[in-house]
Amino acid sequence: MDALTYTHWSLLAVGALIMGMSKGGIPGAGNLTVAIFALVLEDALGPVGVPLSVGLLLPVLISADVAATRVYRRHADWKYIVRLLPCFLIGTVLGWWVFDYLQGGDDRVDQLKVLIGIILLSMTLLHFILQVRKKRKSKVQVHTEEKSSSETPKGSIGLGIIFGSIGGVATMLANAAGPIAQLYLLVMGLPKYAFIGTSAWLFLIVNVCKIPFMIDLGIISWESIAVSGWLFIPAMTGAVLAPILVKHINQKIFESMIWFFIVLAGFRMIF
Repeated sequence: MDALTYTHWSLLAVGALIMGMSKGGIPGAGNLTVAIFALVLEDALGPVGVPLSVGLLLPVLISADVAATRVYRRHADWKYIVRLLPCFLIGTVLGWWVFDYLQGGDDRVDQLKVLIGIILLSMTLLHFILQVRKKRKSKVQVHTEEKSSSETPKGSIGLGIIFGSIGGVATMLANAAGPIAQLYLLVMGLPKYAFIGTSAWLFLIVNVCKIPFMIDLGIISWESIAVSGWLFIPAMTGAVLAPILVKHINQKIFESMIWFFIVLAGFRMIF
């Protein structure tokens, strides 16, 4: 990591800030961080920087997840966490195997870069699917907050297996499975705070479980943790600033800019 210049550090700090903001109230922004970390480390270290960026980001994600679970600790619906978690972990093991294969030479690392770009663009598409579903739901008055905990939508277990497995692979390869879990929880009709709390706890558990796999892959080391530690500061700052920014800026314009750069970065990683 000695190859990191002041410019690289500045861009990584901006990426960590954006990640914190995504946990603090600006959904989807964290996907831009995935692209920033990958492109910055590729510039600093060459092709090997792409897989290392995934390991560098994980501790930053965990710090943001801890903050989110402290705020929403009473709002998690553990029924859905239990349903998703086993398949997420199975998907994580599969993603670990694929990741190990893609580290075998510069050509395969280039394939990993393209795969991360595809995942980012796919998550972007899922984000907008989420927005469309939310708008439709607001037009049709569905009293989700009055549902009893015993009510479970039809097909929820089957969907949990599908979404969990895909999400596990995506989170292992790119730390970018948020929209997959969010789409599942939205389909299940969770109230707002239960939606946020369930997602926060799910990803805290999954991200902690990913640590030994990433150590085995060699993308988390004491050196990378030292760099990640400095990035906790902008990440937590972003989590604090996000609610303030939402009040004082046009959030629609700001989020549109974020998603524009995510798409741009996704295509840059593919081509």
